[in-house]
Amino acid sequence: MAPLAVKIKHAGKVHDVQLDPNQPATVFKDAVYQVTGVPPDRMKVMIKGGVLKDDTDWKKVGPKEGQTFMVIGAAGELPKPPEKPVVFLEDMDDSSLAEALSLPVGLTNLGNTCYMNSTLQALRAIPELQTALQNNAPPGLPSALGSLYQQMSRTTDSVVPNPFLTTLRQAFPQFAERSRSGKGTGGFAMYAQQDAEECWVQLTNSLREVAIPGSSTEGSALPRKFVDQYMTAEIRRDLKCDEAPDEAPSISFEKALKIECNISITTNYMLQGIKDALNQKIEKHSPTLGRDAQYTATSRLSRLPSYLTVHMVRFAWRTDIGKKTKIMRKVKFPIDFDVLDLVTDELKEKMMPLVTRYREIEGERAERRNIRKKTALRIAREQKAAASGNTPAEASSSSAPAEGETPAMDIDLEDESVYRERERGQLEPLIHADLHADIGCSVTGQYELIAIVTHKGAAADSGHYMGFVKKSAIQSQVPSTGASSSGAVGAPTQEDEDWYKFDDDKVSIFPKEKLATLDGGGEDSSAYVLLYKTKPLA
Repeated sequence: MAPLAVKIKHAGKVHDVQLDPNQPATVFKDAVYQVTGVPPDRMKVMIKGGVLKDDTDWKKVGPKEGQTFMVIGAAGELPKPPEKPVVFLEDMDDSSLAEALSLPVGLTNLGNTCYMNSTLQALRAIPELQTALQNNAPPGLPSALGSLYQQMSRTTDSVVPNPFLTTLRQAFPQFAERSRSGKGTGGFAMYAQQDAEECWVQLTNSLREVAIPGSSTEGSALPRKFVDQYMTAEIRRDLKCDEAPDEAPSISFEKALKIECNISITTNYMLQGIKDALNQKIEKHSPTLGRDAQYTATSRLSRLPSYLTVHMVRFAWRTDIGKKTKIMRKVKFPIDFDVLDLVTDELKEKMMPLVTRYREIEGERAERRNIRKKTALRIAREQKAAASGNTPAEASSSSAPAEGETPAMDIDLEDESVYRERERGQLEPLIHADLHADIGCSVTGQYELIAIVTHKGAAADSGHYMGFVKKSAIQSQVPSTGASSSGAVGAPTQEDEDWYKFDDDKVSIFPKEKLATLDGGGEDSSAYVLLYKTKPLA
C-alpha cells in the first residue's frame, strides 16, 4: 500500500503527516513527534476502537487518505531554531563569505544521533557521490541525502537534519529504537544510541541504485552504479582442508563494502588486524573425509575501489557476560596506506609496473617539496634581513641556515603543474588494460586517509561518535564522475594538511599531528570507521 497523506489534530492545531501502512506504527508516531513535540511514550493516537499501539497492525485499522487522527499528550522540547536567521551564501558580501567558508557546517544532535551525524560528515568527503546524488537521485534515502548535502552547501549555520532522520528511521526502523535508560534532555524519553558502523553500512547499501551520470555502457541503456564502481571491493576466498591435503580447494568471490580489522590482544597495527581477518581457521564438512574438519580460509582483494572503507572491529559479544563490549586496545592506523600486501597475486601482477614507477615519482615529489620549503625559508630570512636595513651581502649572510639545518639547494624548479603533467604522461601508459576499463577502481593500491568516524567512551551501547575529515576533501571542487579509470581525482596530497573535527554542530580545526591520538587505548575517541581514497596519479 502506498503512503497516505493524513492529518493529525493536537492542541487545537492540525498538521499534515505521511502515514506508510507498510511501516510499523512506531514510525508514524515518530512523524507525529516531529511536528507536535509529543514524545511517543507520552503520546496517545486515537484510532477506531481505542489507542494506536506500537504493534498495531495497520491492516486492521484501515487508514484512508485525508483521514484525521486525534493526538493527546504534552509536548516536550523540540529542536530549537537558529538564534540568528539563516543567511544564504549568495546573499553575503565578500568579507562575510570569506568568514563563512572558513569552516564547514555541523549537524544538530536530535537526541543520540551523533552516530548518524558523524557518518554523514565522513561520507560527505566523497565529492563524486555528491555529484551523483545531484543527478536524479532515486526516491527515499538517496534523495533525502542529496537534499541534505545541498542544504549544507548553501548555508553557514548548523543544519537540523530532521527530514533525513525521519527518512532514515522509516527505511530502517532499528534507528527508531527507544533508550532503555528512560529519560533524556527535557525529561522525556530519548532514542537509543545506535552504532555508526551499522549506519554506514545501511546508508551505503541504500545508495546502491545511485547511478554515475553519463556512464551508460556501450550497447546498454543501463548506467553504472556509483557504490558498485567507487566503493565496492571484490574478495577472493580460497578454502583448503588442513586434514585432507589432496582435497581440491574451493574458490569463491564476494563483493564487500568494507574490509575489517580484527583486534586481538596482539594487534598493534591496522594492517596486522586486517590480515588476521583475511586469514582464518574454520570448521566445516569435508566431502573427502565425510565429517567435519578444519579448513584454512585465505582471502585476498581481487578488486580495489577508489574509496576503501576499513572497519575497526572494536565491539564484540562476550558470551561469558551475555553483553556487547568495547575493545579498548590501541591500534595504529596509517595516513598513507599501501594495500598491495592484501591483494591477489593476479591483481598485484597487473599493478606492479605502474606502482614501481609511481613510488619512484613519489620520492621525486618529496624531494621537490623539501627543496621548495628550504628555498621559501631562505627567501623569508633574506626579506626579513633586508627589511631591517641590512645590505644585500649582510642580508645574505644573515639568511644562512641555522646550526644543524641543511642548506637550501639553488635549483631552478619548474611549476609543480609542469612536473605533474609530465608524470601523468609517464604513468598512464603503464595502467593495465583491465584496470583502465574498470571505472572507479584503484589502479595502484596506494591510498590516503580522508575521513574517520570515532567512538568515545568505554561502553558499546552508549558513548559519543564524532567525524574527522581532511580539509581538502571538503574544500575541493566537486569533480565530474566520468570514466576516470586512473582514479586521478582531486588535488595532490599536502603533507602538512590539517583536518576538520565534527562534534555534531560544533566544527573545529583538528591538527594533523593529533591524528595519532585517535589510535585508541583509552576511553577517549578511538578510530572506528576509516575512509581511504586512492591517490591521484598526478
